Amino acid sequence: MVEIQNKSIISRDENFADWYTSIVKKADLVDYTNMKGSMIIRPYGYAIWENMQSVLDREFKRYGHENLQMPMFIPESLLNVEKEHVEGFAPEVAWVTHGGSEELEERICVRPTSETLFCEHYKKIIKSYRDLPKLYNQWCTIVRWEKTTRPFLRTREILWQEGHTMHASAKEAIEETLRMLHVYEDFQRNYLALPVIVGEKTDKEKFAGAEKTYTIEAMMYDGVALQNGTSHYFGTHFAKAFGIEFLNKENKLETPYQTSWGVTTRMIGSIIMTHGDDRGLVLPPKIAPIKVIIIPIGNTSKNEELKSACDNIKEELLKNDITVKVDETDKTPGFKFAEAEVKGYPIRIEVGPRDLERGIVTLVRRDTLEKIEVTLENVIDTIPTLLDQIQKDMYDRALARRNTMLYTANNYEEMTKIAKEKPGFILVNWCGNVDCENKVKEDLGLKSRCIPLEGHEPDGPCAICGSDAKCKLYFGKQY
Repeated sequence: MVEIQNKSIISRDENFADWYTSIVKKADLVDYTNMKGSMIIRPYGYAIWENMQSVLDREFKRYGHENLQMPMFIPESLLNVEKEHVEGFAPEVAWVTHGGSEELEERICVRPTSETLFCEHYKKIIKSYRDLPKLYNQWCTIVRWEKTTRPFLRTREILWQEGHTMHASAKEAIEETLRMLHVYEDFQRNYLALPVIVGEKTDKEKFAGAEKTYTIEAMMYDGVALQNGTSHYFGTHFAKAFGIEFLNKENKLETPYQTSWGVTTRMIGSIIMTHGDDRGLVLPPKIAPIKVIIIPIGNTSKNEELKSACDNIKEELLKNDITVKVDETDKTPGFKFAEAEVKGYPIRIEVGPRDLERGIVTLVRRDTLEKIEVTLENVIDTIPTLLDQIQKDMYDRALARRNTMLYTANNYEEMTKIAKEKPGFILVNWCGNVDCENKVKEDLGLKSRCIPLEGHEPDGPCAICGSDAKCKLYFGKQY
């Protein structure tokens, strides 16, 4: 147990669920409300999301996407245009039945996603091949009436982005679907330090109305999967339902091809559950709102040399575009250290009067708690290199741990033994039959995660039923 602000953080190995909840509260990421299933994202938690938005939005625009804003409300008649789609969301839809004191003539749903809204709009604005492609994205809130909720992982009100595009050919749309999947993959590997698995969902698990759904699967510290982003290829499914057509170069009517893709604040949960420890958050430097915290050992209001040293380091770091904060509160140094650790600031700089006499400061890595003495002359040059090293080391540690929880089973007996004894993902040969998926879920409590994009060719019979296999498939528990 680690004492922080006179309270304790439960060991993640003792009770992972309670550990997670205590971290999001003690790091001041969220607060609860009287509205069950909803959360207040506090400024520090929102700052992490803003950093994610900034990076992803830049990437989206680099590929030509434009941001817009769709309505929050969808008439029931519009939602019902595509039956398979609405059936997939029906259990989670929140309905508005009254406007003020008057009952509405038609129920209105609070958007669980926006495919129908985009299709209605596309029908108005797409007339010719010259109007294509349409590359749109929106940052918004959606509502899904989840029964069991947990901050960031599953909430009824969700912050996310959803890209929606239309193309003149299937080839272009498929390329878009995979391009945005890999944008997510690169972001999560290079910014969040998450060694994700990328693959295709089975027909049973794909998005309602999609021809293909591709997924980013992250494994948490406890071996449980978190679906951390999806990209969908719809073909002409929605476009035909909504009667969207365009004149091609030969002046003939065609139906356009559609995609959608999205990630949510769930990614914040994945950072916590992959990198966090019993002291609190451990944030990857590239996504941390505050990369460096400077903690003076002593009262800066009474020690001009100490204050000057802290201010000089801060100013030089800011000149190098490194976000930094000086903790000049009247709390004890030990309290400040613990608070910096629970917040997950990647580097802590301890500046004390005695060290200043020697011309040094102490750098403390949040990920390893290693202490490094650096001269005042070298501190500014050292920080960027150390941040890069922390980022790399965090990814490498997460990858090494994940790899210890990846298993292969050749038959159902092996699969059953692994599932009962070890946390993680199990890769098996699979025949493609949904009955085998259902059997694994019923018997072992595991759901199919994805058919990996790479290395999915079968090398034996189906591990579940013994018939000819079509591909390899990952199974695992999920949040």
